[in-house]
Amino acid sequence: MPDVMRLAAEERGDLTDFLETLSPDQWETRSLCEAWTVREVVAHVVSYEQLGMPRTVARLLRGRLSLDRTNPIGVEEQADASPADLLERLRANLRPRGITAGFGGRIGLTNGLIHHQDIRRALGVPREVPPERLLATLPFSLRAIALPSRRDVRGLRLVATDLDWRHGYGLEVTGQGEALLMAIAGRPAALADLEGPGVPVLSGRIAARLS
Repeated sequence: MPDVMRLAAEERGDLTDFLETLSPDQWETRSLCEAWTVREVVAHVVSYEQLGMPRTVARLLRGRLSLDRTNPIGVEEQADASPADLLERLRANLRPRGITAGFGGRIGLTNGLIHHQDIRRALGVPREVPPERLLATLPFSLRAIALPSRRDVRGLRLVATDLDWRHGYGLEVTGQGEALLMAIAGRPAALADLEGPGVPVLSGRIAARLS
């Protein structure tokens, strides 16, 4: 079994190292994550780390138990944080704590990996994601309540071309593990990197949900 906490800490460490190379303009670039800039995505990644369970519950209640309403609250609370502030907070919280430590750190790993790619893809700076991180993240992403994966991939067979990983039955969708993960996370930009007769189905479901 993989040490998921270690993988999550390594992913956040790689994200932090990358963020330290960005210019001020890049920090304000729109990411793949809906309406958030790179800076706001980073604010989200660290937004639950210092809360503890009572404050996490309080935030969820403020968001009326909807992550779509709750997540922006944490970003708004750090609206005045500079890139340097966010980097310091990220460095201090490489190992997931609180709610992001759930499922053995899989929440933190999945959140960190997807948002790392939200930033890199938007900036046009690709990387090769370590396979062990993808192999730990892909199965969890299919049951993560924060992602639309259950509805979007229903009746499709997902096959990674660079990993020993596949899921489901039906029309096939093939591609590298990173692109599959980003499509599972509902990112339309990843669809261009996928092939197979199931891609139009997946694309239609993502478009319908975002319209």
